[in-house]
Amino acid sequence: MTDTAVLAAPVAGGAASRPPARRRPRLRLRLAALGFMAPVVIFLAVFFVYPIIRGFVLSMQDFGPSSFITGDADFVGIDNYVTVVTDPIFGTIAWHTVLFTVVSLAGQFAIGMALALFFTRRFPLSATFRSLILLPWLLPLIVSATAWRWIFDQQFGVLNAAIGSQVGWLTDPAVSLWAVIIANIWLGIPFNMVLLHGGLQGIPESLYEAAALDGASRWRTFWSITWPLLRPVTAVTLLLGLVYTIKVFDVIWILTKGGPANSSHTIATWAYEQSFTDLQFGVGAAAGEILVVVALIFGFIYIRAQRKETFG
Repeated sequence: MTDTAVLAAPVAGGAASRPPARRRPRLRLRLAALGFMAPVVIFLAVFFVYPIIRGFVLSMQDFGPSSFITGDADFVGIDNYVTVVTDPIFGTIAWHTVLFTVVSLAGQFAIGMALALFFTRRFPLSATFRSLILLPWLLPLIVSATAWRWIFDQQFGVLNAAIGSQVGWLTDPAVSLWAVIIANIWLGIPFNMVLLHGGLQGIPESLYEAAALDGASRWRTFWSITWPLLRPVTAVTLLLGLVYTIKVFDVIWILTKGGPANSSHTIATWAYEQSFTDLQFGVGAAAGEILVVVALIFGFIYIRAQRKETFG
């Protein structure tokens, strides 16, 4: 064996022993990453994935009051879903849900956008006014809904006193749905304003300066600069607003309980009534799963649109 071979042998052996030492830091980093992710994964599994799966299983069973005692419930397949969609009132309730969601989203977004644009200007006490507008978002929903119940009161409400009329906002089937829509719009304005205001802050000021030098009007500047650059934030705002609005329960339930004569029921409140008033838990779960499917469909549409916009 030559001297060169003798000297090369330890070097080769040392090189062969390096990879395990390099793997240890990588393994530690992966374990640390899994450790940080574990609480989030467990939280999502317990509070999101399991309830959806359990609700789906429940919607396929004839689960009634006796099932709480016996623990048994017959498998009925899609019978509960058939019961939901063939109910004579389901078409009306579905229309209420669409109307409530669309009008609430449009009102919240339009007013939120106007306020976001307004607060991009600097003026005295702007931060104070912006904080006051956040109050509906910070207050517990039961407090806000109770306040609106007092505002809409037919005899002693502030609204009727202001307009000099005796409108039964919460007792007249013709206007009860519009009353809960007004209350829900008020509750959702701060959420829209905060997201849109944050998106506006990310638009470079130089673009507005260039538009001003070119003589562009404010309306032209909005449609040519603000709206295109704000589109990703707008999509997120509308999607989150849709997912939240379509499942609104507490505001409607506190104000009208879906009445009078089912005039302000949405699928969310009707599902609750089926489960905890009529004790048809399987039917109520089926109605709730319909809302989950609708939310998932819009979520996939949003993800697909984002991928198309990103990758072309």
